[in-house]
Amino acid sequence: MRVQSAECNKILDLFCGAGGFSLGAHAAGYRTTLAIDIDRKLTSSFGQNFPTATLLHADISEIGAAEIEQKANLKRGELAGVIGGPPCQGFSVIGKRDLSDPRNRLVWHFFRVVKELQPKFFIMENVPGLLLGDAKNALNEALSQLSKFKVVGPLVIDAHDFGAATQRERVVIVGYKKDYVRRISLDDLLNAKKRKKYSVRDAIADLPEPKDSDWLSYKKKEREELSAYARRARSVPPPNLGSPESRERLLRNEVSGVQRTVHSPEIIERFREVEPGHADAVSRCPRLQWNRAAPTLRAGTGPDKGSYQSIRPIHPNANRVITVREAARLQGFPDWFQFHATK
Repeated sequence: MRVQSAECNKILDLFCGAGGFSLGAHAAGYRTTLAIDIDRKLTSSFGQNFPTATLLHADISEIGAAEIEQKANLKRGELAGVIGGPPCQGFSVIGKRDLSDPRNRLVWHFFRVVKELQPKFFIMENVPGLLLGDAKNALNEALSQLSKFKVVGPLVIDAHDFGAATQRERVVIVGYKKDYVRRISLDDLLNAKKRKKYSVRDAIADLPEPKDSDWLSYKKKEREELSAYARRARSVPPPNLGSPESRERLLRNEVSGVQRTVHSPEIIERFREVEPGHADAVSRCPRLQWNRAAPTLRAGTGPDKGSYQSIRPIHPNANRVITVREAARLQGFPDWFQFHATK
């Protein structure tokens, strides 16, 4: 999507988390000028990955257009787009689907901010459960604020169709102003150029076996032996992205996020018995299959819900759960991208 007016590439990222949506915006030629999230742990590495962006820790429900423009140093009409994925726990069919969860109201606040700021376009993503029952009614109520936008969607897409080595369905809603953005139809989005479908092997086969160190050397492979997926992941970031350490380490053929998880002998023996495509009966951890995409990787819970770690898949042939870097690779994050120091 290209804005028709001249040099307008500034993006506001709401509920930014670690910065996956901002990463996509930068890949499309935009620049995150302000990112907002209430969670300091999730955003702890955002500044390393997006050094030119301003990060604001705030509750979206308590912030308005004037404060956003002041924090982002924006003039009225200067913002290209608003992007974001409001918290989805209350809508997810995997969880308890608690429609009274106060976080559900944040979808409405996402569109309130869009209405107040009047960007050239917006993109929102969420879980498919947003389209069911009362959640769909709440979404329609939120969208009713946007009389000045042409709204396309909602539609459901799978990340595996667009280049990630994992199956991950998401609802996407796009809105734009016809005076600034060329016409977009639902067919344009449904028929967008889809990429080759990559496997777990394409994504993680070149990564080192985990140890206690955070940075390790890649497995020794000639560049032509690497999949296109792995070559892309190992690329050095452009000057306006990433940290100096990540850039220097990559040039030395090193990668982070590869700390090992210590399993008891009992767990290792249980994992040994799990066939690819099946799950451990106790932990319910599924074993990945080399030649297929990974199943959807789930998030853990926040501090308010006990800080429980989510179920992580078992490596295709090692008797351990996957590392942070392997999980990141499966979801399409490049190797220069940093995360919180904990697993």
